[in-house]
Amino acid sequence: MGKKRIVIDTNVFISALGWGGKPNELIERVIDGEYGLYVSIKQIRELTKALDYPKLNFSEDEKKIILEKIYQISNIIDTKIKLDVTEDPDDNMILECAVEADADFIISGDYDLRKLKKFRKVRIMAVGEFMKENE
Repeated sequence: MGKKRIVIDTNVFISALGWGGKPNELIERVIDGEYGLYVSIKQIRELTKALDYPKLNFSEDEKKIILEKIYQISNIIDTKIKLDVTEDPDDNMILECAVEADADFIISGDYDLRKLKKFRKVRIMAVGEFMKENE
């Protein structure tokens, strides 16, 4: 079996960038080539908006560097399927990416998404749970 294919929810990217901790460790493991990261164009748009949140206080240069890094470490997918599994379109967007990427895992901080536990063959878990299971 090759590298595990993962989709990281936007909230995990923001946590990694803003606060470090386990989310940042996960990103470092992606950078080190441990996992294949898949991100949709819709997610990139959502992340771009999130980087503008005043509480994150990223400079324009920092935003540019962050997005460039995401592009470098990710397999970018222009999703074609449209799922209506959850009430939140942002959660559906993550599921769409995972299905099209044939992902093994979705890593999310979103309780509503995580409570699904699994969608089709994709396991859904929190960062800490994923890191512990994949030490």
